[in-house]
Amino acid sequence: MARTGAATAWACVSAALVALPAAAQTWEELGPAPVTWFNGATGRLSAIAASRVDPNLYYISGADGGVWRTTDAGLSWTPLTGHMPTTAMGALALDPSDERVIYAGTGEAHFANHSRYGLGLLKSTDAGATWSLLAGGTFAGRCFSSIAIDPRDTRVLYAGITRAGGFPVTGGTLATPPPAAKGHPQGNGLTGVFKSTDAGETWTHLTNGLPARDCTRVVITPDSPDVLYAGVGFIFGSPDNGVYKSADAGATWTRLAGGLPTANLGRVSLAVAPSNPNRVFALIARACDPFGGAGGTLGIYRSDDAGATWTTTAAPSFQSTYGWYLNVAAVHPTNADIAFFGGLSFQKTANAGVSYASASPPHPDNHAIAFDAAGNLLVGNDGGFNRSTDLGASWQVRNQGLGTVQFYAGLSTHPTDDEFVIGGTQDNGTNARRSATRVWNSVLGGDGGWTQVDPKNPLIILAESQGTGALSRSTNGAASFSAFGSGLTGRNCFLPPFLIDRANLSRILYGTERVWQKIGTGTWTAISVDLSGGGNAAIRCLAAAPSDPAVVYAATNDGRVLRSDDGGFSFSLLLTGNPGWPRVTRELFVHPTDPRTVYLAGAAFGVPQVRRSTDAGATWQALDAGLPDIPVNTVAADPRYPVPRLYAGTDAGLYYSPDDGRTWRTLGSGLPNAPVIDILLEPVRPSGRGRVIVGTQGRGAWRLPISCPADVNADGVIDFNDFLAFLNLFNALDPDADLNADGSLDFNDLLIFLNLFNAPC
Repeated sequence: MARTGAATAWACVSAALVALPAAAQTWEELGPAPVTWFNGATGRLSAIAASRVDPNLYYISGADGGVWRTTDAGLSWTPLTGHMPTTAMGALALDPSDERVIYAGTGEAHFANHSRYGLGLLKSTDAGATWSLLAGGTFAGRCFSSIAIDPRDTRVLYAGITRAGGFPVTGGTLATPPPAAKGHPQGNGLTGVFKSTDAGETWTHLTNGLPARDCTRVVITPDSPDVLYAGVGFIFGSPDNGVYKSADAGATWTRLAGGLPTANLGRVSLAVAPSNPNRVFALIARACDPFGGAGGTLGIYRSDDAGATWTTTAAPSFQSTYGWYLNVAAVHPTNADIAFFGGLSFQKTANAGVSYASASPPHPDNHAIAFDAAGNLLVGNDGGFNRSTDLGASWQVRNQGLGTVQFYAGLSTHPTDDEFVIGGTQDNGTNARRSATRVWNSVLGGDGGWTQVDPKNPLIILAESQGTGALSRSTNGAASFSAFGSGLTGRNCFLPPFLIDRANLSRILYGTERVWQKIGTGTWTAISVDLSGGGNAAIRCLAAAPSDPAVVYAATNDGRVLRSDDGGFSFSLLLTGNPGWPRVTRELFVHPTDPRTVYLAGAAFGVPQVRRSTDAGATWQALDAGLPDIPVNTVAADPRYPVPRLYAGTDAGLYYSPDDGRTWRTLGSGLPNAPVIDILLEPVRPSGRGRVIVGTQGRGAWRLPISCPADVNADGVIDFNDFLAFLNLFNALDPDADLNADGSLDFNDLLIFLNLFNAPC
């Protein structure tokens, strides 16, 4: 940033003044932590690692919430890795010789659209106080399914590596990185089993009998650490899928047969009995179709001779069609006949598979199983963390303070009540925050999506569950809901977007592959043609211009961006090939006073990630030159500044730009580097101070005050201290002082600031 002309003299004057630093702003965590559903649920967990000596010490990882620690058996939790480059987690392991050493494999290996890519291996040598990121060049863009450590030499590690998730995918190979990899340049890198002999610094890809396919579980034999088992489980099916064994520390591998299935194999999980290493269980799902269906339980198989032969057990079908997503096995530490298997429900056998019984925790969808030092059973699922002291007969829900909820786009607020926020979450329904608390009330079940609060009558609230027509309406402020989507048909983007028409609050718009409308108590009517390119595509975003609700922009999950000038009846195609998350996002933002100015997020690597059009989408300008190459899920702009201040919700937190995208920086302090899926920008509130609220995928919702442009020190008062703070920014060549965004600091910026100082907010 350059200082020019008359500004030099101004700088001499200002340098003589005692400039005050701008106030550091800290994000406030709103929660949920937890929600009231399922006796106190929080977001999905992907892994658990329990101390072998301390029965109260556990580490868990949120699927996209980073690593957390408890020292009181789950009564309270501390986040450890929110500051690291990614919060997407797949595997955890504690060094058996020194439990201060923790490994966290990034990237969640559960293959859903929200199972995001990783960036490498996190390692801590001080019980989680500090971390380093290793092997990014080896593993970035993919996911860790498991980590195994050789107990004789804990510098020796094995890792199971998979592709990132996402549907639809066709065929047995991947021509492009899958949706959850978001175009990461390494998203199609090597998968399979890797070995490190230097505590995670460098890695070797193990082949020699082992295919370079998704390894969905690698386990080590406790008393014979040279003996390893690997489950190869490409979820769409592959001739390579199966159970493999190495007897020489991974140097060579053999595919096991002897009773294992040979056809229709999908994801594979494995467990070796610690008390009898000859006993091995394999949980195998069916191969799924390109859209995630058909992937139910193929069977649970048991070997009593270290994998030489296998017996089919009496396992029920307990994974629905989601064996590609819900697939985990564990054997009791001291009784080899007792084993547990996680799917949609949770199964227990006490007789080595002769019979099974449900032992399900309060929340379904189970992903992680461990045992603590006292032998208690620990389970992680889509509702968080559960503990059982009687091997599944009863359960304790221990999620208090565990803020790992995954929001979907579509948060809404009350027009006058600053504490009320409502939003939809992954597998934990729609939830409302009604007071200054991190505990949110569950108001609607299923996967929760978009919400809308009537701005004139906030007792009227719309919310939804997944699927076409699963729309509900409340007339009592979300105390209760009734069905509101009868008659809606067509394809959906899992959680269809909908809008209240701000010009006619009795009119609702809803997106399938077409736009529908409902007026008052009338019926739903399709008013547009198919806006997608056909196939299975649908509308994933709707945005109406606040100053002219007849102007409606739409985005589809096959990359189209369109505009309507007549309230959603007819549309013009503006763009194709626009990347984005397959599930619905708030990727479009329309300028509050200019319906022809619209901003667009690009949720992928290597593409324009923030764009703006000032001619209603006819042409677009990229505004991401100063932004790191990181997917942007949602955008917003504050037009109160001479050049609108831009906000970008990225896969690693929230960034803002004061200079039309030339430079970007993170906003405030304390916000984890979780994916920001939603931005609610409210510059002016009836209570006074404005605010920005973000919904994250994995760390809940957060709030930060935003002030008038002239309130530079953000203390809520515009006074001489703000003038001094602005001079401080100017002297520091800070882009925030370049108010006309012309790339230089000069007398014009001072004049602009004086005008802001004298104008009302």
